[in-house]
Parts: sequence; structure tokens; C-alpha cells
Amino acid sequence: MAVPRGGPSFPLLPVLLLGCAAFLAGRGSGSSSSSPHSMRYFYTSVSEPGQKVPQFYAVSYVDDQPFGHYNSSTNRYLPTVPWIREVEKEDPNYWEWNSQYVRNAELTFQANLVNVAKYYNQSGGTHTLQWMYGCELRRDGSKGGSLQYAYDGRDYISLDKETLTWTAAEVPAQITKRKWERETHDAQRFNAYLEDECIVWLKRHLEYGKESLLRTEAPEVKVTRKVEYDGMETLICHAGGFYPKEIDIDWKRDGEVWVQDTYHGLVSPNSDGTYYTWRSVTVDPKEKERYKCHVDHDGLLKPVDVAWEEPASNLWMIIVGVIVGVLVAFLAVGIAVYCKKQQNGFKAVSVSDQGSNSSGTGSAVPI
Repeated sequence: MAVPRGGPSFPLLPVLLLGCAAFLAGRGSGSSSSSPHSMRYFYTSVSEPGQKVPQFYAVSYVDDQPFGHYNSSTNRYLPTVPWIREVEKEDPNYWEWNSQYVRNAELTFQANLVNVAKYYNQSGGTHTLQWMYGCELRRDGSKGGSLQYAYDGRDYISLDKETLTWTAAEVPAQITKRKWERETHDAQRFNAYLEDECIVWLKRHLEYGKESLLRTEAPEVKVTRKVEYDGMETLICHAGGFYPKEIDIDWKRDGEVWVQDTYHGLVSPNSDGTYYTWRSVTVDPKEKERYKCHVDHDGLLKPVDVAWEEPASNLWMIIVGVIVGVLVAFLAVGIAVYCKKQQNGFKAVSVSDQGSNSSGTGSAVPI
């Protein structure tokens, strides 16, 4: 941050994203060597904080895992996952340096929030100022990065890395754009951080958290069917329990990708840290055997194609159950009769029993 501790080593500029949750939900974050990886920092300042909303807070992410956080109540940059503690072995001052940097950011954001409200001719009310920056390693090995600001949840201004200029999203942001473009070296320093230092720290964090961040869990895939009111059918391909988040899922007809009448859900988190998603296609019931769900994921040795299958008839299970029941009943009766005979064989012989024996030898007397 103020020095090489994972954040930018440049002074904070005098102003201003997209919400953290919305950004993370919309992006595809992976966690294997062939998946993309990213490191992001989110800062938010609130003009009228409440009991549950601090005046300023910051969260740091690698892929979809938060590894550090700060708020104006704790006044400290603190770890949120065990693996980030590994950084202390190489840099014992990591948390102190980052805490100081974010404290400075908090003061700057409070002043910026007042300035931006003036640009919008606002004199009161609750407003938010946000900053997001970070870098990524893509599947093909190339690097990327972004730096954005937002005011009240709307885009305000962002860095164009190709031209090293600033893009104002709204008219008031033109004021900031003109200020910043008078200092051309600031954009260059931001870009240098995103392409170099940020990538170095991203790789280090991936090494620290490799057991969690670089793991792979294959998706469980199944296809269900739903009959529609017009006689058509909807085939729904469910993929769940997979990690990393990146997954390719398509419907194919006769081996070719089919996009007509297809719908898909978001890649959403499970409580155990894995993900699930679905994709559906509406088909003519007479042609459903032509469709297969094609799934590719880092956890799979090779892509899988799953088709709808009629559930197996359970008639044979009923028959087997009846047969087993009858056999159990016969067995129970047999055991009871056997036990009864054994019990009878050990009782004393009565006079009537002896008299019934025509030979008179008393064959049932125990010795």
C-alpha cells in the first residue's frame, strides 16, 4: 500500500464503484492453474454512518475470498483467513503498514465525499464514495487490471489503461477528470502498479493460500425435465458442488451448441464454499433425445455430456420386495415351529403318552 505491502505504492488521488457484492457476483473467479485469478481492493466511505454501517471500511479479496478488512471502528487492517498469516514470515510489518495506509485513505475519502457532493450541488443526505482497484491473471497468461470510482452506487470515473486517460461517467466527474489529467504521471503510476506490483502480490497470495485457492472440486451434473403447458418440455441441467467458480455449461443438439430457447442461472455460492448453477432448454418432447448438456470444468479430466434419461421403473423393486417379505415370513414361521418342537422334546413324558405306545418301551424317556 503506501509501501510494497500488496496495495498501491502511490499517494491517494483527491476523489472516488461498483458495489463489491455486485462485482464479485458478476465476475468468473477461478482457482486452478488454468483458471483466471484476481486480487481486488474495495474502499467505501459513508457520509452519515449508522450503528451497523461504519463511516469507512475496506475489504481485500483474492479471487472470491476476502483475506483482509478494515473499518473505522477497529482502526486496524486485520486478516480474515488463516493462510494470509503466512505473509508475516516474510514481512512482519505487513499489517501495520497496511493499517496506516488505510487510515490515511479514510481521511482522504472523508474530504473527497464532501467535494463530490458539491460537484452534484448536494448539501445533505446520505451518500457513499467507493473505490475499487485490482489486477488479474487470465487463462491465457496475460495480465489485466482496473481502477474505478463510484458515487452513490453509480459509476463516477475510471482509468482507461490503453490510453492512460480518465473516463468520466457523469457530468460532475468532468471536474475530477480535468484535475487528474493535469497530472499525467498519476495515471502512469496507477497503471504500473496494476501491471507489475499488484501481479507480484497476487502470485504471492496464491502461493500462501494454494490449498484453498488452487483446489478443484468437480461438478455433479444431472438433467431434470419439466412438462410445459403448451406440450413442450424444458430440460434443466444442474451443476453443483464445483470449485473454482469458472465453469462452461451449454446445451448441444446433435453435437452442436444450441442457444435457441435456452436460459441460465447465475453461478451462486453454496454454504461449503463450492458453487452451483443451471442451464435450461425448451424442446419438442419427440426430439429431447437429440439434446445433451455439455459441461467443462477444471475439476473434470475431460468435458462431460449428460442427456435426459427416463427414470428406471420401480415395478421390479416392488416384486422383489414382496418376494423377500414372503421369504422372511416363511422363515419366521419355520424358526417358531423348530423352537416349539425343541421345547416339547425336553418336557417330562406323561402317563397318557406312555400308554399310547403300543410296544410299551417308552421311547420318549430322557436318559
